[in-house]
Amino acid sequence: MSFVSFAFIPFFLIVFALYWFVFKKNLRNQNLLLFVASYFFYGFWDWRFTLLLLFSTLLDYLFSHLIHNSRSESQRKNFFILSLIVNLGILGVFKYFDFFSASFAQLLGHFGWKVDPILLNLILPVGISFYTFHGISYIFDVYTRKISPEEDFVVYAVFVSFFPLLVAGPIERATHLLPQIQKPRKFDYLLAKEGIRQFLWGLFKKLVIANNCGFFANMIFDDVDNLSGSTYFLGAIFFSFQIYADFSGYSEMASGTAKLLGFNLIRNFAYPYFSKSLVEFWRRWHISLSSWFRDYLYIPMGGSDHGRLRRMFNVFFVFCISGLWHGASWHFVLWSLANWLLLTTEVFAGHFDIAMNKWVKNGFQQSLFDGFRMAKTFLLVSLIWIFFRIESITEIKLIFSQIFSLSFFTIPEFRFIENSFTVGVLVIFFLMIEWFGRDGDFALQNLLKGRAKVFRWSFYYFLILLMVYENGNEQTFIYFQF
Repeated sequence: MSFVSFAFIPFFLIVFALYWFVFKKNLRNQNLLLFVASYFFYGFWDWRFTLLLLFSTLLDYLFSHLIHNSRSESQRKNFFILSLIVNLGILGVFKYFDFFSASFAQLLGHFGWKVDPILLNLILPVGISFYTFHGISYIFDVYTRKISPEEDFVVYAVFVSFFPLLVAGPIERATHLLPQIQKPRKFDYLLAKEGIRQFLWGLFKKLVIANNCGFFANMIFDDVDNLSGSTYFLGAIFFSFQIYADFSGYSEMASGTAKLLGFNLIRNFAYPYFSKSLVEFWRRWHISLSSWFRDYLYIPMGGSDHGRLRRMFNVFFVFCISGLWHGASWHFVLWSLANWLLLTTEVFAGHFDIAMNKWVKNGFQQSLFDGFRMAKTFLLVSLIWIFFRIESITEIKLIFSQIFSLSFFTIPEFRFIENSFTVGVLVIFFLMIEWFGRDGDFALQNLLKGRAKVFRWSFYYFLILLMVYENGNEQTFIYFQF
C-alpha cells in the first residue's frame, strides 16, 4: 500500500477512527492496533514480506534480551556480533547475493575462467534496508547501554514496523520513538492540524513535482542515444527535482500521518537544495540515514579523531557503504565515490570561501555570494545524481562525454519539450514556497501563520487543484526499492 493509492484512504480512516474513538483510553489496544495495521499495510504488497519482517523483529527482540542479561562482557559482545551477522546476513541474501555472485564470476572471466554465477533471484522485500537499520540501531543502543531492552514485544514490533515510516523511512531511533509508543497518547488538535498540512505538502511534492519531473527525466534517460549534452544536463535537473520531491514528499506524508496518530518523527530533510556546500548538503539530505551512518559507523570507526588521512578513509568507507545501501549495483558505488571525491576536494579548498567571506562588505554582496554557492552546489549535486539514475556504466560515460562537449551549448531537444515549460513554472513555484517557508521543519508549517483564513484556505485549495489538474504520470516512490 502507498500513501498515494486509493486503498490508503479507507485504510487510514478506519485506523484513525478505531485508534482515537474506540481505543483512546487503552494504550495497549492502541499499540496492538498499530501493530496489526502496520502488518496489513506492509502485506498489501506481498503477504510473504510480513513473515520476514516478523522473523527479523523476533530475532532482534530476543538478541536485545540476551545481550542485556549476559553474564560477562565477552558473552555480551558475542551476542552483539551474532545479531549483526544475522541482520546483515538476511539483508545480504535478499539484496546483495546475486550482485556479488555475478560480480565475482565476471572478475574470474577477466582471467579466463568462465564460471556460471549462482543466482537466487529472490524478490527484494520492500523497505528491507530501512527496517533492518531500525533493528541494528536498537541492538547497538542496548549493547552500549543507552537503553534497556523493551519488555513488551508489541511495543518493540510497533517501533520496527510503524506503517508511516516502514517502507521508506525516516530511519527512527529507539531513544526517540520508543518512549512515544510506551506512553499514553491524547488527541492533539494542533498537532493533527499540522500533520494534515504536512501531508498535503508532501502529496503536492509527489504528485505535481516528482511525477511531472520524473516523466521528462525518464523520457531523456530511458533512451540516451544521440542526445545533446544540454539535453542530458536538463534531464539531470529534472531528476534532481524528481528524487528530492519524491523522497522528501514521502517523508512529509509519513510525518504528517504520524502526527495524526500523536507521534513526532525525526526530521529527514532540511531544504537541501538551498545548501551552500556539499558538506552542508549531506547534513540536510536524508538526515536520518546520514546521522545513522555517523553514529553507528563513522564514530565507532574513529570519526575525525585520528588525523586527516584516517578521517578521509572513514568518510570514504561510509560513502561506499551508503552507496551499496541504496542498491546492489556498481553505479551506486560510483555515485558514492563521486560524492566522496567532490566532498574531499571541497574540504581542502575551503579556504576560498573563507577568503570570499572576508572580501564581502555588505548584505547585498553576501546574498550574491550565497546565491552563487547555492547554485554551484545544486549543479554539482545534479551532475552526481546521473550516477544514481543511470545503471549502465557505458551510458554514464556517453552522457558525461556529451555534457563536457560543445553540444552542451546547444538548445535541448526531446519529445514533448514544449510541455516541460509548464513543469518549469511549477518547479519555480515549488522552490518559492520552500524558500519562504524554510524557517519551519516543512514549508507550510509557518508560511501562512498570521494570514487571513480565506487566504490560507484559498492557498490549500489551489494546491489541491494543482494536484488534480497537473498530476503527472504515476511514478512509484523511488526509495521503495531500497
